[in-house]
Amino acid sequence: MSDEAISLNVLGIASGKERPRNDMIAIMKSQFLQIGKFTLDWGSRTYVMGILNVTPDSFSGDGFISKGDVVQAALSQADEFIASGADILDVGGESTRPGSAPVHADEELERVIPVIHALHKTFPDVLISIDTYKAQVADEALKTGAQIVNDVWGLRADRELALVIAKYKVPVILMHNRSNPASLDVREKLGNAYIGSEYQNLIEDVKRELLESVALARHAGVAESQIVLDPGIGFGKTREHNLELINRLAEIRSLGYPILLGTSRKSFIGFTLDLPADQRVEGTAATVSVGITRGADMIRVHDVKEMARVAKMTDAIVRKSPN
Repeated sequence: MSDEAISLNVLGIASGKERPRNDMIAIMKSQFLQIGKFTLDWGSRTYVMGILNVTPDSFSGDGFISKGDVVQAALSQADEFIASGADILDVGGESTRPGSAPVHADEELERVIPVIHALHKTFPDVLISIDTYKAQVADEALKTGAQIVNDVWGLRADRELALVIAKYKVPVILMHNRSNPASLDVREKLGNAYIGSEYQNLIEDVKRELLESVALARHAGVAESQIVLDPGIGFGKTREHNLELINRLAEIRSLGYPILLGTSRKSFIGFTLDLPADQRVEGTAATVSVGITRGADMIRVHDVKEMARVAKMTDAIVRKSPN
């Protein structure tokens, strides 16, 4: 079955017809996300995801592989994140920065599995997300203690991944992505239609392509309540595209799914402020605060202490029942 047919069958969208716009008020597919003993109550507050890069080449310079004992470094960082307000620890073993080298699944597993095992054992009351687009990596990570899959390619790079997610009945974060893949294999699977930042209509194109990823998840048996969307800030988008996406995030949330916003230290902030990655905390804070006012339910950040405070303050202003 083609992607288009899957989209039409699963989502019930008539060919050639646009979905009705509802920019500011979203009827959520599900008000809650239950993950084992954890309950995420969408709209009650902003959830904070702390980034743990088990890589040597993170764009922000925070990869653990260059820091000696990788597991100990990850545990130390996680402990600090949790004390500062992180709800989720996002573990990734392959950099997605421009120009990064692709990582084979076996090497990615060697990087992330010991870290996930140690995190799950040491911090049993914190959710762990595996940042991967590979089914093999996700399968082992979920067996080891991860409870969420965060896929930067929205289930397009490895079609088996959707089946793994459905098998374990775990949530998936589907990110919009038009960047140029480092892996030739991934590039062939995606096709040229998903490379580059030429949009006919930025918001409508992003919405449509996110719904195509949703359709792939639903076709594999993933429940709607288990789906989170990420507009993919910085991935195949210009500085102007990124700024517009944040400002119009409510239009993405109008699709009815909770939204993860990942702007932390990204280059569009650097271009705007003319600052290197390690000096973008204030710029990140601005994007986080505006993003929350536009409907972000979760933020993925490097600077957990600072951004958790920004989120808490913004929640106190814009949410009915701030925590």
